[in-house]
Amino acid sequence: MTRLLVLWCPDWPVVAAGTAAGLAVDAPAVVVSANQVVVANAQARRDGVRPGLRRREAQGRCPDIAVLQADVDRDARLFEPVAAAVEELAVGVEVVAPGVVAVPARGPSGYYGSEEAAAERLIDQVAIRTGAEAQVGVADGLFAATLAAHRGLIVPPDGSAAFLAPLDVRELPDRPDLVDLLRRLGIPTLGAFAALPHTDVTSRFGADAGHAHRLASGLEQRPPSRRRPPVDLSVTHIPDPPIDRVDAAAFASRTLGERLHSVLAAHGLACTRLAIHASTANGEDLVRLWRCADPLTPSGISDRVRWQLDGWLRGSNRPSAGITLLRLEPEETVDGHALQLELWQGGEQTSRAARAMVHVQGLLGQEGVLTPTLSGGRGPADQVTLTPWGDEQTPESPPDHPWPGRLPSPAPATIPTQRKPATVLDRDGGEVGVTGRFTLTGQPDEVAVDGTSRRVIAWAGPWPADERWWEKDNGRRRARLQVLLAEQSEVENQDALLLVRENEKWSVEGVYD
Repeated sequence: MTRLLVLWCPDWPVVAAGTAAGLAVDAPAVVVSANQVVVANAQARRDGVRPGLRRREAQGRCPDIAVLQADVDRDARLFEPVAAAVEELAVGVEVVAPGVVAVPARGPSGYYGSEEAAAERLIDQVAIRTGAEAQVGVADGLFAATLAAHRGLIVPPDGSAAFLAPLDVRELPDRPDLVDLLRRLGIPTLGAFAALPHTDVTSRFGADAGHAHRLASGLEQRPPSRRRPPVDLSVTHIPDPPIDRVDAAAFASRTLGERLHSVLAAHGLACTRLAIHASTANGEDLVRLWRCADPLTPSGISDRVRWQLDGWLRGSNRPSAGITLLRLEPEETVDGHALQLELWQGGEQTSRAARAMVHVQGLLGQEGVLTPTLSGGRGPADQVTLTPWGDEQTPESPPDHPWPGRLPSPAPATIPTQRKPATVLDRDGGEVGVTGRFTLTGQPDEVAVDGTSRRVIAWAGPWPADERWWEKDNGRRRARLQVLLAEQSEVENQDALLLVRENEKWSVEGVYD
């Protein structure tokens, strides 16, 4: 595993926003999004302001606090001088995110004599060049090195697993639902999580939890199967006229990002390290490498290109002429199964279909064209989230969670918008119900729907779903039953129904082909 030196600028969104607003360095400040605090600086934290507070509550705890709006483009643009300062002393600089850069530890530690000396030199360099405070951490792997930087530590070689073991599972990045689940299961630390068998974690909680388990174990997020792609996968754009404005850079980044993603997808690949090259009319060559833990989507590629161009064009060391060439090179890739293409993505036919959808939306309204997104849930209707065409497709619930009580495959072919009442009878004509322990009160023999009764020739279930049982008002108890009905005449075929029992009543939730 590669030993990395990570330089981290604490509270960088606040630092960047304060710099853009001309705020004093020692002023208490927070960055908010949707009226909720996302980052607070040290001065604000001393007054009890923490991420997650509402804006009004933060102002109540600290009346003099400066409230700044979140802006990731601004954060990335103002971080470029920090990355450039690190690059003056170390080669192979990779921007992980605005506020975080990583470099291979071997080069700087060998040149300055030790990892401790290299860390001190880089901290001084950033402070002198940009005035920004920074901390450095060194460890095996990006995840461990980043957490070491948060604590200003140098982890011994092969010591990442031991360093991570006592840390809280809240340190897992961008996985709040998994963290909450682990803590409720009595798994509070990364070491306790890492002690679980990897196969059990993946089968129980899904592939993303498996990636998180590797991080907790001190390993890379994915096994070392990455490979350097051939040179011909790079994409180039020659703008005419040269790019010297941010709006032109944004347009170029979107086009180039989509092109690179299409080229990679055609080879069954997705990018995890992206090199951005630019040349100017005066012969200047600019290069920056971005690292990402997860495979980059088209929008992810475009965002990083836009951030980088914004930093170059509006930074303190802006080029002396417009950009005449842009080239994107995928420095590292993973297999294509890590990022599957969506249905409405890429190609001329898709573009025509997208224009048609927008036209229909103009006739029927925004809700007239809906896009399905795979979602999480126990019932078939819960597993699809419908969003208006063009809006961000965000599932209502994570689809990769285990969802105990989830209906097994195959899913019903038809899910009615209005459920029809049904009656399930046993051989004696008595109604079949479900007990408090989710067992049937009798053997299903007949099902009546719309006044028509059909004989049951096979059935399976019930599948219980006792949701939010700990909440008195929001709890929901359901049981599902699959039934195969005999044909009513020689013309009709057999029907298979999915029935659901709720509030002591049966209804038809789905119909199988």
